[in-house]
Amino acid sequence: MTCPFFQKQEELCDVGLGYISPYDVKTISSYCSTHHADCMRYRQLDRDPANRWQLQRINAQEESTRRSIARRPVSPISIKFRNKWPISHRLNLTIRESLQYPTTIKEEIMEETSNRSGWIVALAGTGINLALGILYTWSIFKGAITDSIAAGGPFNWDLASVNDPYAVACLVFAAAMIIAGKLQDKFGPRVTCILGGLLVSAGFIWISQTTNYWSWIVGFGVLAGMGIGFGYSAATPPALKWFPPAKTGLIAGIVVSGFGLASVYIAPLAKWLLGSFGLQQSMMFFGIGFAAVVCSLAMLIKNPPQAATSGKSAAKVVSDNEKSPMQILKTGKFYTLWLCYFIGAGAGLMVIGSAKGLAKASMGEMAFMVVVIMSIGNAAGRLVAGVLSDKLGRANTLALMLLFQASMMFAAYFGLNGDAQPEIVALLVTFMVFNYGTNLALFPSFTKDYWGMKHFGMNYGILFSAWGVGAFVMVRVAEMIKVQTGNFNNNFAVATVLLLVGAVMAFTLRPHEARAKAAAPATDLIEEEDLVLQESKS
Repeated sequence: MTCPFFQKQEELCDVGLGYISPYDVKTISSYCSTHHADCMRYRQLDRDPANRWQLQRINAQEESTRRSIARRPVSPISIKFRNKWPISHRLNLTIRESLQYPTTIKEEIMEETSNRSGWIVALAGTGINLALGILYTWSIFKGAITDSIAAGGPFNWDLASVNDPYAVACLVFAAAMIIAGKLQDKFGPRVTCILGGLLVSAGFIWISQTTNYWSWIVGFGVLAGMGIGFGYSAATPPALKWFPPAKTGLIAGIVVSGFGLASVYIAPLAKWLLGSFGLQQSMMFFGIGFAAVVCSLAMLIKNPPQAATSGKSAAKVVSDNEKSPMQILKTGKFYTLWLCYFIGAGAGLMVIGSAKGLAKASMGEMAFMVVVIMSIGNAAGRLVAGVLSDKLGRANTLALMLLFQASMMFAAYFGLNGDAQPEIVALLVTFMVFNYGTNLALFPSFTKDYWGMKHFGMNYGILFSAWGVGAFVMVRVAEMIKVQTGNFNNNFAVATVLLLVGAVMAFTLRPHEARAKAAAPATDLIEEEDLVLQESKS
């Protein structure tokens, strides 16, 4: 903007004589464009009625300028010049800043497009997890296998081994996360996700053709477990890369909530399919569905352009925080997180894997509804933990959730028995699964905060091994204790002690809580201009 009364004769302007700095030019221009009545030249025109038409035009222009400024979604500019800068360089900067409105519009359009793309990736990742979350409905398939064993066939397994395909799937899932993390870091998330969908589909189609124990170990445990690991690994990292650190917990919670929420529709669907077509035919339908849904949504998964990932200041913070897999294995923090993950995930999976068995004594044929209800708690735990961790800090949230889980396990020791009310059973199981779900939102956020995004896939895959080992150990031990004692009480007692130990370890992470530091825009601008000067002098 320019003053309409500024002329070459300096005495006609109220705003100074001789040399004025570029900063003064900016200030004068902005002020005079909206304060015509305060100008000496305006008052001179006002004395002559013949100039009234010109004054009306100026007033109309001033009103239009004020409205334009009011519509501009920009904050006041404060330019801090340095004496070492040449006058031409300072003036250049002033002109560039004075024309910031079009630049702001362009940046807003780019930011809006980036946000839209980021949410598309996040929602596609959530949809993929909604399909892969069939792992959490294993208790329904397990019930069908158990009933078949009791009826004398076609499944002829040892009762103590009924949970083995699920336990192996959890272990392979965790191991595949490491391989998949490397793949998605190198080849991108889309290829990794499509490969995961095809593997899960192949696993389910395989087990639809057989009742053999080892075939189910390979089909459900190895193929499906590996496919779930590939798909799950490729869903969260690209979504996190599209958003700033302040939204890490929220986005991680949204994406992984799909995995926990899957049972809301899969449980009743599986119940209907099992009743209408039998277990093996149902596995065929699920296998075909996986290939279609996961591979289709995978086409929407992509990493952001390098420029959109972060600004210059954010890049400086991230570059100092990037850690390779070998580097994180040398830190005590990694092992503390690993043990906390092992305890929190293992305790929750112990309940999830036997959810229908826990509820059957008190709820009869409606026991499958517990699977549906607890899936809502599972998803809610991921969302709540993600939001809380952005506000309270990751370590504080983790410690709080582990303590809450311990209290739920202690209550279950007395409350989950054959005489328990169905409402009590559903409430306790839901709260325990709610706490389990928090782990799946917190630990990806820990990984990004502590070790950056460059090696995120591989780093989180290594940390996620705690989930697989916890699932394999706790699920297997829980089933063995149940077969020997006939109830779950001793499992809850052991889990309570472990969770209390985990909460104590989580508190040790508090002094090292990672905090994102955003540099001020003015500082970035000055550093950029200094760099230009250095290059011009060299």
